[in-house]
Amino acid sequence: MKKFNIRKVLDGLKEVSSSTPSVQVGPQENHLIQETIQSDHFQLCKTVRHGFPYQPSSMAFDPVQKILAIGTQSGALRLFGRPGVECYCQHESGAAVIQLQFLVNEGALVSALADDSVHLWNLRQKRPAILHSLKFNRERITFCHLPFQSKWLYIGTERGNIHIVNVESFTLSGYVIMWNKAIELSSKAHPGPVVHISDNPMDEGKLIIGFESGIVVLWDLKSKKADYRYTYDEAIHSVAWHHEGKQFICSHSDGTLTIWNVRGQGKPIQTITPHGKQPKDGKKPEPCKPILKVEYKTTRNGEPFIILSGGLSYDTVGRRPCLTVMHGKSTAVLEMDYPIVDFLTLCETPYPNDFQEPYAVVVLLEKDLVVIDLAQNGYPIFENPYPLTIHESPVTCCEYFADCPVDLIPALYSVGSRQKRQGYSKKEWPISGGNWGQGTQSYPEIIITGHADGTVKFWDASAIMLQVLYKLKTAKVFDRNRSKEDKGSTEVSDEDPFAIQIMAWCPESRMLCVAGVSANVIIYRFSKLEVTTEVVQLLEVRMQYELNDIDTPDGGGEQTSALPTPGASPQTSGPPSHPSTSSNNSDGSNIPCLKVRSTPLKQSPGYQVDLVVQLVWVSGEPPQQITSLALNSSYGLVVFGNSNGLAVVDYIQKTVVLNLGTVELYGSNDPYQRQPRSPRKTRQPSGGLCDINEGSATSEDRCKSPTSVLMSNSNLQQFYNGGGRGAKMSRKLSLPTELKPDLVLLSVCPPRGANPLDHRDNSFSRSRSSSVTSIDKEAREAISSFHFCDAFARKGDSTLTPCLYVGTTLGTVLALALTLPPAGEQRQLQPVLISPTGGKWDIRREGAMENRYSYSMLVRLKGSIMRMAFLDSTGSLQPPPYEPWYEPNVTADGEEREKVRKRRPVSVSPSTSQDLSESQYAVVCSEKQAKVVSLPSQTCIHKHSITEASFILRADVVQMSQGVCVACFCANGHIMTLSVPGLRPLMDVNYLPLTDMRIARTFCFTNLGQAMYLCSPTEIQRITYSQDICENLQEMLGELFTPVETPEAPNRGFFKGLFGGGAQSLDREELFGEIASGKANRSLAQHIPGPGGLEGMKGAASGVVGDLARARIALDERGQKLGELDERTAAMMASADVFSKHAHEMMLKCKDKKWYQF
Repeated sequence: MKKFNIRKVLDGLKEVSSSTPSVQVGPQENHLIQETIQSDHFQLCKTVRHGFPYQPSSMAFDPVQKILAIGTQSGALRLFGRPGVECYCQHESGAAVIQLQFLVNEGALVSALADDSVHLWNLRQKRPAILHSLKFNRERITFCHLPFQSKWLYIGTERGNIHIVNVESFTLSGYVIMWNKAIELSSKAHPGPVVHISDNPMDEGKLIIGFESGIVVLWDLKSKKADYRYTYDEAIHSVAWHHEGKQFICSHSDGTLTIWNVRGQGKPIQTITPHGKQPKDGKKPEPCKPILKVEYKTTRNGEPFIILSGGLSYDTVGRRPCLTVMHGKSTAVLEMDYPIVDFLTLCETPYPNDFQEPYAVVVLLEKDLVVIDLAQNGYPIFENPYPLTIHESPVTCCEYFADCPVDLIPALYSVGSRQKRQGYSKKEWPISGGNWGQGTQSYPEIIITGHADGTVKFWDASAIMLQVLYKLKTAKVFDRNRSKEDKGSTEVSDEDPFAIQIMAWCPESRMLCVAGVSANVIIYRFSKLEVTTEVVQLLEVRMQYELNDIDTPDGGGEQTSALPTPGASPQTSGPPSHPSTSSNNSDGSNIPCLKVRSTPLKQSPGYQVDLVVQLVWVSGEPPQQITSLALNSSYGLVVFGNSNGLAVVDYIQKTVVLNLGTVELYGSNDPYQRQPRSPRKTRQPSGGLCDINEGSATSEDRCKSPTSVLMSNSNLQQFYNGGGRGAKMSRKLSLPTELKPDLVLLSVCPPRGANPLDHRDNSFSRSRSSSVTSIDKEAREAISSFHFCDAFARKGDSTLTPCLYVGTTLGTVLALALTLPPAGEQRQLQPVLISPTGGKWDIRREGAMENRYSYSMLVRLKGSIMRMAFLDSTGSLQPPPYEPWYEPNVTADGEEREKVRKRRPVSVSPSTSQDLSESQYAVVCSEKQAKVVSLPSQTCIHKHSITEASFILRADVVQMSQGVCVACFCANGHIMTLSVPGLRPLMDVNYLPLTDMRIARTFCFTNLGQAMYLCSPTEIQRITYSQDICENLQEMLGELFTPVETPEAPNRGFFKGLFGGGAQSLDREELFGEIASGKANRSLAQHIPGPGGLEGMKGAASGVVGDLARARIALDERGQKLGELDERTAAMMASADVFSKHAHEMMLKCKDKKWYQF
């Protein structure tokens, strides 16, 4: 018999009652605030994508326009010009891009995809669009070739056939090269797929075709037959021509290169094994790994370059991938950090029949782009100006700040410029095409990324560009060389113990605070001077979840409740030495997860460590990971929290001000009657986990957010290095699964994108199954957010006081009043006091009674608290007070420093109406709701149910140019904005279905309508929700195509022109046109017109052969016609003269004759 559950009934009633939209629930005075922001001010669109193309698969370069194109395995297309000129496009099918071909200097690009489709992109517009597509139905595409200044594209297939496409109309020609005609009787078996096609540099009518099996065919296009066939017993990977067209080189699967004469088809004239050991007895060298690609480039005044990838010996186990450059007798082997995807040699001329004069090699790696200077000795690399190092170490968290102080970016750049490496090529970056946009957006923007190796990077993101400013290595604070004795007890997070989890930054004071995955908090100050810190100052904090007998206020001795309390007073270390952290402790207590270095630390200009706070092990239990973090430079305080409680640290006096369990905040006002349970005495690897498939999840449980079921930990999840940390650190409980409509697995989701993710896990996970009772859930309420501000701490207060507001995972907001000493010397000496704002209650500890005080509850919402903000009486956003930046390493007089460090007051507009006694409004947003509370009366004047079936992943109160709004990103992919304080829905766009938790954890809103997220492990996608930016975006974007004159063709010389030794041209139109070759089979491929847009239609109308080329041809034709007309006029004039002379002679002859004499 099924048990009746009254709690589920009550929860269901509560769900129904709270499912109302925006409701006004308080006094009417708030109508005096006029909301200026309207729905017309919002529009959502993508702006720009930064970072390295994720999973690259192909590459192409336009040698005249100087533009680089990279295709990826997900169908993305990234185009790069000069630094700051980038573009992102996406094929709708999402199939991998297998090859790219530029129409050189025509502003067009051909892409071939793994789904056997070919697309023509128009690059003459700021947002490139597809003009034509061709989808092959019966054959698989393996290779494409587009000759220079040709409109006929050769497409090789898996069956060994070659089809020809007109790129202007994107229609198939009836001319087809069939594999059986190409090889005829030279091979009994099928030659395999086509792996290479190229025309002879000196004769466009001769086409070389490479088949995978090792057969190469020289095909005569006019006679439609093979002139020569070249056979080798190893598979071919690539073919390259010598520019004179008399020789070509092949790379093979056994690590060999074969050089062939065009007219000698017997054996190769030379066989080279670049990395093979040459036996002394003259035998064949040992086989090596395949040479995947080879290029053969000639120079006018020296030996040719042979450049290849692969071909290493099989006995070089563990050796990194290499690019080999053979120049004359010298061979240089250049090791790469990642596997080579493709490489291209950049040459001075686009003409294949001239000396190539190579000057650089672009090497596309799996996770990097390297450009090598071939003109300098030692082949140095160019310094890469693109922001391609976002993933140098996997990104674990990020923050976005718009409208920063104007002196901040120059300050970060000045200290970051000293970190640059040396030894780069002195030449300019060779990829230099395109032009910058003409945008007028001028406010500074900064993106901060935290990484798995403990680094923090600051990026200049102004005007839709991205440039690294400064890099901070937090791991320097810790001792990496741990002894074996220490490892047994401190080996908590072996894979990435220094990973950054949460960051808090004050742009005005330049104070930085980072929380690491190993339960540590580091506080940094910014300095322009170098210092050496003899001893890194350290605080060690015990945060423990304990269960104690509590006497309730009514004196009922039998009524007890389980309350978490902090352990002993936090251990504080003075500057001279660290407290003892010996692992010989029998109970494993007081051991930090990482050991702070004991040797002097040299700190370069930039961010310098001021204080390290560490949570230590307690009773053999590792500390819980930090779930929330905040700092205030005006108060000199840092606060952090986890599932045990919170701790407030005074970083000026280097002391712990408060260390409190979560439930101690409530006291007798605890809304959850928690039942006692036994505390864990020893470490447990994972706790109890119910079977996720037991089918006990109710419809209410399914739509609950990750933080609404937070129990035992912060549930850190990696999205880097491909795996979890196990139970050592956080006792993580996760079940990777696919997102299904009927069952959503939930995970702990700390705010501000704090936790790393697993890039393999495209799902949510949860700490316990939905069958866990709600009482058990509530037993481990965690801290989810903080907010420092000057506010009315208590109900009915008439003056502003410094406050700390605490939000929890169960939707409660509590106020803590702060008492700060006066600025100056007294701030250094007198303690900071945190006053209770609630009632008094008693606790029984070890048989004795203790008095405790609670903190007042401001408001309660459904779901975990995500964000808090405060408005003044006019409805303007009230920023937290801050301290202006000062140089910390300058020894200034006390009076001067006191002036510099004087706290900026927060002004609150006085009430102009007797009826309006409220002076502040608190805006609180949870995973389900938003509420506006009037202060000091603490009455809720507005509430809005944002979502019922889903939950909010990120919420921010942001300043727009027209006013203030709440911006939310929902787990169902919706991006929403609400007005403040009325909470009117202004925008709701279904932007992005949440398929990857990386997006959820890295999504950031910031002021002025900007937002960003990590769309892949290597790329940042920036979006805007501002109508103004969307309207101006076209001007801000750079231009890829710029009118450039094509270089002149090489001079053939007198004797070559006389005796026909130069390049032979071919009338491809006559050969491949419909008149000569007939129509192609309609079932072979399907033509699909592309959505080119207005600009695309203009480009299509003008044709992709280029306006400049057409203009030049028209001028030539006009000149020829004018010349012909001039010649005809001269001939007519000469004829007229002759006629005049004849007429005059006839007149003289007939002058005296009579009429009858004729």
